[in-house]
Amino acid sequence: MSDAPDFDGMSCPAPLSGHDTVQLAHGAGGRLSAELIDAHVLPRFRNDLLAKLEDQAVFTLPPGRVAFSTDTFVVTPLEFPGGDIGDLAVNGTVNDVAMSGARPLYLSVGLVLEEGLPLAVLDRILGSMERAALAAGVSVVTGDTKVVDRGGCDGMFVNTSGIGVVPAGVSLSAASLRPGDAVLVSGTIADHGMAVMSVREGLSFRSTIQSDTAALGGLVADLLAAAPGLRALRDPTRGGLATTLNEFARASRVGIRVEEGAVPLRPDTAAACEILGLDPLNVANEGKLVAVVPAGEASAALAALRAHPLGRDAAVIGEVVAGEPGLVTLRTALGVERILDLPLGLQLPRIC
Repeated sequence: MSDAPDFDGMSCPAPLSGHDTVQLAHGAGGRLSAELIDAHVLPRFRNDLLAKLEDQAVFTLPPGRVAFSTDTFVVTPLEFPGGDIGDLAVNGTVNDVAMSGARPLYLSVGLVLEEGLPLAVLDRILGSMERAALAAGVSVVTGDTKVVDRGGCDGMFVNTSGIGVVPAGVSLSAASLRPGDAVLVSGTIADHGMAVMSVREGLSFRSTIQSDTAALGGLVADLLAAAPGLRALRDPTRGGLATTLNEFARASRVGIRVEEGAVPLRPDTAAACEILGLDPLNVANEGKLVAVVPAGEASAALAALRAHPLGRDAAVIGEVVAGEPGLVTLRTALGVERILDLPLGLQLPRIC
């Protein structure tokens, strides 16, 4: 009599549907993968290009130079006051494209999902991405989904890549600043970083600090129309305003002087920074821009920013100077001038 197992009549069961959480099989390329895409992703972003479900999107771009950018988002927690990793991913890449003066058009989305992530959370985040893409006027045309074991990531990571077209005659660069230029910021700084940190650290204030995550393409278009001599744009994300100004100064081999009292800052954001011992000039933003324009266009640029809902708190915060190549200085409220250098190390981990 043989001791070999009897496999007659045995079969490998099909993966079960109807899960409430992400399963490893959702990333295996089989039935559950198709269900995840069909039930959760396609209804949010359906368009003619994405509906083909090819491994790439093929499209024709309008005339002009192409701007392309990619970014990966690993923020924790996934959801925070004023936003979540979904709209952050869309807006972050849209803004990187827009800072060249381009009109953002198309996005790709790559999702890395952790086994056990509640599908309800995934749906909320995909809903945020859908609304952000609609508001930014961009289409999600291709993407990818992977699933990793429990503990392989903090719920989910998101990669987005974006393509836009730069209009004729627009050429912006961090290396184009000239002495006498005005430096502007489109609104209050440090709100995003402190919104994330207030939740992470359990801080409580009279009003909730909201992330400023927003798509800036429309604001950029208005600014370009008002100030055609615009030199450079940058969204001050990781490293905050201080990093952006230093990058400008070093690229153009000029100096930049900033008036601390002119930099817009919400009182509750300032209080959170003080409690945590952080300099708001080094804290990340996700819905603000820094612009450098010729002095003669500063008033028009400021008016254009303030006329837009995302630029109501815009301000001229400083000027470009000669004779101090690569140096950024800050005049404090006490009239003392100090060097505003690049931040040392990582102040706020996992905020974008």
